[in-house]
Amino acid sequence: MPAQGRRTNYFPFLHSISLSFFNLFKLKKMKRIAFFILSGLITTSAMGQQQAPAKDSFYLLTPVEVRAVRAGDKAPFTRTNLSGKEIRSLNLGQDLPFLLNQTPSVVVYSDAGNGVGYTGIRIRGTDATRINVTLNGIPFNDAESQGTFFVDLPDFASSTGSIQVQRGVGSSSNGAGSFGGSINVSTNEIHKDPYWEINNSFGSFNTWKNTIKTGSGLVADHFFTEVRLSRISSNGFIDRASSNMRSLHFTTGWLNAKTQLRFNVFSGKEKTYQAWYGVTEQDLHDRRRTVNYAGTEKPGDPYDNETDNYWQDHYQFFLNHNGGGHFSWNTAFFMTKGKGYYEQYKADEPYSKYGVTGPGVTDDFIRQLWLKNSFYGNIYALHYKNKRTEATLGGSFTQYDGRHFGKLKWSAHGFSGSDTWYILNAWKYDANVFLKQQTAINDKWSAFYDLQYRYVNYDIEGFRDNPSLHISNRWHFFNPKAGISFQSNGWKGYVSYSRTSKEPNRDDFEAGASQQPRPEKLQDWEASVERIQPVYNWSATVYYMRYHDQLVLTGQINDVGAYTRTNIPESYRAGIELQGGYKLNKQWDLRGNLTLSRNKVLDFTEFIDDYDNGGQQLKAYSAPDIAFSPAITGALALNWHASPVFELSFPAKYVSRQYLDNTQQASRSLDPYFVQDLRAAYTLRKKKNTEWVLTGQVSNVFNNQYEPNGYTYNYISGGQLSVNNYYFPMAGINYMIALNLKF
Repeated sequence: MPAQGRRTNYFPFLHSISLSFFNLFKLKKMKRIAFFILSGLITTSAMGQQQAPAKDSFYLLTPVEVRAVRAGDKAPFTRTNLSGKEIRSLNLGQDLPFLLNQTPSVVVYSDAGNGVGYTGIRIRGTDATRINVTLNGIPFNDAESQGTFFVDLPDFASSTGSIQVQRGVGSSSNGAGSFGGSINVSTNEIHKDPYWEINNSFGSFNTWKNTIKTGSGLVADHFFTEVRLSRISSNGFIDRASSNMRSLHFTTGWLNAKTQLRFNVFSGKEKTYQAWYGVTEQDLHDRRRTVNYAGTEKPGDPYDNETDNYWQDHYQFFLNHNGGGHFSWNTAFFMTKGKGYYEQYKADEPYSKYGVTGPGVTDDFIRQLWLKNSFYGNIYALHYKNKRTEATLGGSFTQYDGRHFGKLKWSAHGFSGSDTWYILNAWKYDANVFLKQQTAINDKWSAFYDLQYRYVNYDIEGFRDNPSLHISNRWHFFNPKAGISFQSNGWKGYVSYSRTSKEPNRDDFEAGASQQPRPEKLQDWEASVERIQPVYNWSATVYYMRYHDQLVLTGQINDVGAYTRTNIPESYRAGIELQGGYKLNKQWDLRGNLTLSRNKVLDFTEFIDDYDNGGQQLKAYSAPDIAFSPAITGALALNWHASPVFELSFPAKYVSRQYLDNTQQASRSLDPYFVQDLRAAYTLRKKKNTEWVLTGQVSNVFNNQYEPNGYTYNYISGGQLSVNNYYFPMAGINYMIALNLKF
C-alpha cells in the first residue's frame, strides 16, 4: 500500500481558478504574479487556430491532454505504443504491468505469483519508483514513495484506449521525475456509437474477472457517458495470497467542433492477503514454493486477516479548446483521495512500543498501519502547430497532504491508553513547466528540444520509528532534452541527449539528520535507426545512461537501526535494444525484441552486520552489476492468423541472471528464466454491431519454475558470513479463459 467557447467567456474562469489554487498553496507574491501572466498568455493565445492533423498516427489520434506528455512520431525518444485493440486482446484480469511484459527491456513480477493483486515492473532495470506514470496526463505515482500501485485501480485496462511506454528519460511529463522510463495511459478516447459489453474471465487459482461496460455514444452529437463496473478475485498461487478487488469507471462530457468538456471518476477498492515476505532459499530448495510467512506470528493457524486494504478515488475534469487554426489549449483539474491500512498480528511485543500499559511487559497485538491522503492540482498545455513546427508549453502544479497513523485493534490481555500510537503528517508541493518544440528542417530532418523546470517542496513531520525527526526540503530541477530525427523512404532514426533529476522518496529521509540523501541525477544519450517495409521491419537503439548520486541499498544501518538507500557517486547503464517483425506469409508473422546491456556501479562498498563484534564490516567491490538489471532480456511471439475468426499466438520471454544486491555474487541472485505462453482467440459471432469473442491463455506452458524478484540480507555470526535470500516464485502452468460479448 503506498506507505474544459469563446475567449472572453473562459478567461475569467481560468484566471480565478488559477489564483485560488496558488493562494491555497500559499506561494510567494512574485510566483502568483508569474502564474497570472502565464494563465493570461495561455488564454489569450487560444484566439489562434490549429490545423487538422495531416495524417493518422498513434500520436495524433490520442486526446490532446495526453499528447502533451507523449512522444510524437518524429520525437527522438525510445518508445513502444500499444493500441486499445492490443490491450483488449491481452486483458484477461492480470494487473497492468503484465500486459506490458512483451515490450522491450521490461521485467514484471507478482507477489501472489499469478499477476493478480500486487505486481511490479522494471524497465531497463529501473524500478517502479523511478518510472513516471500518468493517467490522461495526470500524475499517478504516489507522491511520497513514488511507486505505482495499479492494484488500487483493478481492471483499469478495461478502460484504457492506448498506452505509450517510453524508455530512458523520455519527453517531459507531469509528476515524479522519469528516471529510466515512463508509462502514459489514456482513457479519454471518444466512442461515437452506443455500446455495451460483458466480459467474464475464469482461470487457475479460482481467478475471476467480471466486467460490464456501457456507453451512450454521442447523443445529439454533443453529449456522451460511459460506465464500467469490474470485480476481480483470486486465491493466488502463493498460500493465502488472495485478492478481492472492485472498481468503477464513470465518464461524461460534452463536445462540439472546437471544445470538449469531460469529467472522469475512477474508483478502486482492494483487499489482498499479504505475500510480501517471499520464500526462503531453503523452502524453495525443498519445493515449498507456495509457503507464506505472513500471519504466522499468531500461535497455531496463521492470522486470517493479515491483509492490505486500500480505497482510492480519482476525479478528473478536462477542458480542451481548439480554435480551428494554429493554437489549441487544454487544462485539467484533478483530485485523488486515498485511504487504507494493512493489518498485522504481532507476537510478544512490549507495551512501551505502543505507548500503552498492560498487565505485563509484553503481549500479542493486532495493529493497523494507516495512510489517508489527498492529491490534487492542475495540468495545462498550450499547443501550437503549423506545417513545419509543433510546440507545447505545458506543466502542472500539485499538492499532496498525507497522514500516517497507527491503531491498535486488539491485544491478548488488554491495554490501557490511546489506541492510536502515532500520527505523522506530510506535505508535498510539486510544480513544473516545460516547453517542447519540434521543427522540420526539411522534408527528411527534424530538430527537437524540450526544456523543463521543476520545483519540489517536501515537509515530513517525523517517522514511525523516528517521530522526532522533522524534514523540510526544497529542490529546483532543470531538465533539458534535445535531439534530431530523420525519416525518408522507409528509414527512420534519431539521436538525443537528456538530463533529469529526481528527489529521494520518503523512506530515504528516515536515515537521520546526519545521513540525509541527495537528489539523483541522470544523463541519457540515445541513438536509433529503424527500417520499415511491407513485409518486415527492424530497429536498433543504442543507449548510455550515466547516473550521479543514484540511491541504492548498501546494507548501511541508519540512526534508527534500519537499512536505508545511500547515494553512490557514479553508475551507468549501457545497451542496445533490437526489435523486429517479419511477415512469413498471409497467415504467419514473427515479432520479437532483444536487449543486451551492461549495468554497473563504478565503486561500491557493502556494509555487513557483525554479530560477533558489533557494528558493521565493510567490503569494497570494483564495478559490480547494478541489482535487478539483467544483461539480457528478450521476447518473441509467433502468430498464426488462421482465418478471420481464429488467431493463435505463441509468446515467449527470456530474462538473464539478476543480482539481488550490488555485489554481483551468484549466491545472491535470481536464476535466468525462459517462459513460453499460448494464447488463442476465436470470434464466435461477428455482425455489424455484435461481437462474441472467446479467448484462452495458457501461461508457462512448460511448467518452468522461476522467480523474477527477491531480496537478500547478510550478516556475520560465528566467524561465518550468513547469506539469507528470499524469492517471489511465479506459478507453474496455469490458464485463463474469457468470453467477451459486445453489442
